[in-house]
Amino acid sequence: MVYFGILLFAIAIVARASLIMFTEGEFWKQKAADHTLKYRQIEAVRGNIYATNGSLLATSIPRYEIRFDCKADALTDKKFNAEIDSLCYRLSELFPNKSKGKWKDELVGARERGARYHLIARRVNYIDLKKLKSFPIFRKGRYKGGFMYIQKNRREKPFQVLASRTIGYSRDEAKPVGLEGAYNKELSGVSGMRLMQKIAGGVWMPVNDDNEIEPEDGADIVSTLNINIQDVAENALLEQLTKQDAHHGCVVLMEVKTGEIKAIANLTRTESGKYWERYNYAVGESTEPGSTFKLASLIAAMEDGYIDLDDSVKTGKGVYKFYDQKMYDSHAGGFGTITVKRAFEVSSNIAVAKLINENYSKNPQKFIDRLYKMNLNQKLGLEIFGEGLPNIKSANDPTWSGISLPWISHGYEVALTPLQILTYYNAVANDGVMVKPHFVREIRKMGKTVQVIQPEVINPAICSKETIKKAKLMLEGVVENGTGVNLKNSNYKIAGKTGTAQIYNAKYGYKSDKKVSYQASFVGYFPADAPKYSCIVVVNAPSRDVYYGNLVAGPIFKEIADKVYATSINIHKELETNKQLTSRTPIPISKNGNYNDLTTVFKQLDITENWKSDPGTWAITSAENDKVSLYRRSIKNHLIPNVVGMDLKDAIFIMENMGIQIEFEGKGVIKEQIPKAGSLINGAEVVKLKLA
Repeated sequence: MVYFGILLFAIAIVARASLIMFTEGEFWKQKAADHTLKYRQIEAVRGNIYATNGSLLATSIPRYEIRFDCKADALTDKKFNAEIDSLCYRLSELFPNKSKGKWKDELVGARERGARYHLIARRVNYIDLKKLKSFPIFRKGRYKGGFMYIQKNRREKPFQVLASRTIGYSRDEAKPVGLEGAYNKELSGVSGMRLMQKIAGGVWMPVNDDNEIEPEDGADIVSTLNINIQDVAENALLEQLTKQDAHHGCVVLMEVKTGEIKAIANLTRTESGKYWERYNYAVGESTEPGSTFKLASLIAAMEDGYIDLDDSVKTGKGVYKFYDQKMYDSHAGGFGTITVKRAFEVSSNIAVAKLINENYSKNPQKFIDRLYKMNLNQKLGLEIFGEGLPNIKSANDPTWSGISLPWISHGYEVALTPLQILTYYNAVANDGVMVKPHFVREIRKMGKTVQVIQPEVINPAICSKETIKKAKLMLEGVVENGTGVNLKNSNYKIAGKTGTAQIYNAKYGYKSDKKVSYQASFVGYFPADAPKYSCIVVVNAPSRDVYYGNLVAGPIFKEIADKVYATSINIHKELETNKQLTSRTPIPISKNGNYNDLTTVFKQLDITENWKSDPGTWAITSAENDKVSLYRRSIKNHLIPNVVGMDLKDAIFIMENMGIQIEFEGKGVIKEQIPKAGSLINGAEVVKLKLA
């Protein structure tokens, strides 16, 4: 029975083996191949992100993982033993963390174990890769020398913290951030395929040196950011945040006509007390804006025909009660009776609240609807993820109360992001046309433009042209005569609005003296008479007892505006030509100087020279309408030379070679010398030169 049972079991084994071999053979062969050979995805080189001037904001740097097939088919024991010492010596030079002896022990041990994919180094740069390819054994390649390398691209930001959050990142199992996340599809390109074999330890090793399907590199993104202005914005923000010991802040500069974001900075104080870009507050933080919202309130009332700039409003002594809630003006003792325009300039909470409450209290939804028509309740639809939600509640909202209307009028019980507020002010600067802010100018493939991002209009007219003109007068008045007067300058006009808002605390509300904190802001545009750029600055929780928008946010705005104005030729007015002066000024004009230098310049500029006397080393020039006449200037060793009309460099050369010391002041051409030319040299002269 036992023998018969064993016989049946043997027959069953043979039958099963035959079934597997002849009937299921192809299935199991494919199954085995799938587990040992597989086409694996090869990541394409990610596209670059550029600033407007071509500076790299983000790029992919190739890094290489170096592997060694210690049992390569053509790598015999004789070849291995003959060159292993030389290889280990070269490896110890390139990677000094291991000595030659340790490298030899490691590689000999790996060969004895039969390692087919031994790790040499990770994150190797291209220069070191080229060196490795020339090393003993490795220089024989993959099959004869066992040398293998795998390219892995590493994302780098050359300017590091500069616009870091706006540039962003795209990572698996993480929310997309910034331009990297918004344009991930374009930047990623198309992945390639490579046949790889699974070896001991679950490691996948390339079967061939080349990819079976080559990856297609990603497209490049040209952003709207101006790297120089971005640098100024970030440094100005950092300096002020540090000075005020604020928790965080943001800055955005936008081009009025196109909506292009030229600079955007967001800084947060870390646990160590330093500031870093951790969150894009400009895009994502929706808070109560405070006084910057007054512009929308007064535009609504003017558009509905309730008020005009010259209308008067009584503000009393700076305190006014709406039901059981007191409202205060920042000016002790109040402003008394003032016009609507003046109320906006001095940022009177009471004046704006009374104007809105008196005209809309019977139908508050009309006021809200007017705000809605100006798109203040809608997201901007930015390409960057994470835009904060605007909140302007309806009069039918359950939280609406008797004080909602006056409080909303001056920027409370509403919420907007800094970029949403800036977009509204930008619309005023743009004669009522609201354009969508955008961060990318074009997309390029292989250096050629494949898509140009055109400006997008959100609202062709937020209000009438007449109301826009009045709004501009109010905004200019803030800087000329109001709360923003510290931004006033003689070079160009700024228009804008200061904002100071108490930050609501879920636990303490607004009332606790110990827990109260503020948000200071300034938003506006420049030059006011021909707006080119708009800008917003928001500083959250300054803690040095200075929290007003003009003092905290205003200086940042002005520093950025000054830089932009100084470097933007198209903003400057053309200089008026004095025709009478021009007609009597001969062209070209030349300084006196060295003969050889002058003739070289005249030749390059194709200017005719006319010698009135024999040429010498030094010459006096006289410009006429179509040529320059030259006269010889003689230098006598015992007399102080005449250097008037010369360049300072030439004057120093002449006088110091004669033993004369020089003191000078000013810049440009020499207009006066003391003592005058022709005086005798007595060996201790000091000649003072005045430059034009």
